[in-house]
Amino acid sequence: MRVLSVGGGVVGMLGAYLLARHNVNVALLDRFQAGEESSWAGGGIVSPLYPWRYSSAVTALAHWSQDFYPRLAEQLLAQTQIDPEVHVTGLYWLDLDDEADALAWALREGRPLRSVDMSAVQRAVPALAEGFGRAVQMADVANVRNPRLVKALRAALEQMPNVTLHEHCAVSGFIREGGRVTGVRTALGDMHADQVVLAAGAWSGELMKTLGIELPVVPVKGQMILYKCAEDFLPAMVLAKGRYAIPRRDGHILIGSTLEHAGFDKTPTDEALASLKASAVELLPALADAEVVGHWAGLRPGSPEGIPFIGPLPGHEGLWLNCGHYRNGLVLAPASCQLLTDLMLGREPIVDPTPYAPAGRLGLAV
Repeated sequence: MRVLSVGGGVVGMLGAYLLARHNVNVALLDRFQAGEESSWAGGGIVSPLYPWRYSSAVTALAHWSQDFYPRLAEQLLAQTQIDPEVHVTGLYWLDLDDEADALAWALREGRPLRSVDMSAVQRAVPALAEGFGRAVQMADVANVRNPRLVKALRAALEQMPNVTLHEHCAVSGFIREGGRVTGVRTALGDMHADQVVLAAGAWSGELMKTLGIELPVVPVKGQMILYKCAEDFLPAMVLAKGRYAIPRRDGHILIGSTLEHAGFDKTPTDEALASLKASAVELLPALADAEVVGHWAGLRPGSPEGIPFIGPLPGHEGLWLNCGHYRNGLVLAPASCQLLTDLMLGREPIVDPTPYAPAGRLGLAV
């Protein structure tokens, strides 16, 4: 089988990687360089920010992915000598309005989320600001260093003889023969394949318009800032009032993030910088004296309820979707890509594919 995969983010690259491991020939196309958009810009928490606020569809993918990430990191490190740094720090949620809902969800789902006394949190995270009254913790939550993850994935794909990377190759539309999609139109000319996968993140909706289909995937801008501190400054992730701090192993601290509907504009703004710095100091007062060493923006692929579209597109045989992961692309990528691989190869799917199927959600006749 020859597959064209449109979009070189973590979803596109991991999907190509899994297909290629099943001896599928894959050509991966990206409008710029693979992994440089939302996948590079995110925080890399291997959990939805508030997992109990999502539907069971998101939960199913998240749980499968959380269990898979350590194995994926080991695999990529062995293959490429690039460590994606899956870093288990745990996560503290502070002063939640819906703490009872969170604890009930954890009990129902069998996840290790528990209430923690604030004095214990303060001892575990000495840099944390005083004044917080309540906390819940999930001790096994990890973060992945997403720029290194996409670098490792790209290096792994370059080593695979049945994968071709076409970077700086913008796709402008699809090639149709009868009711079948047989390829894509690109800046480098037409390309043909047996199957086409659309995994173009925030740009997926725009490409679907070329087929006359309104796919509700839109860009949602997110800005983040980065500090460099001592390696032991922050031993765990902390989250309050929708803003989070994520420690990397080398002492870098990520603070994020904004949610902005600004089309495809990725310009970092002074307003967001000021807001993120204020959140940083509110969480970790010592950051008032630290220098911001990075500030950037990325575009998330916003979708209804954050549920990705995964599966074949009825009426357009040969076209498959894997897009619309909103704030959870890194979290959901392993399960999303494994599910799509299962469906494309006719294997038993890892989870029930119904909630993600484009047919039902877009009102298309099967």
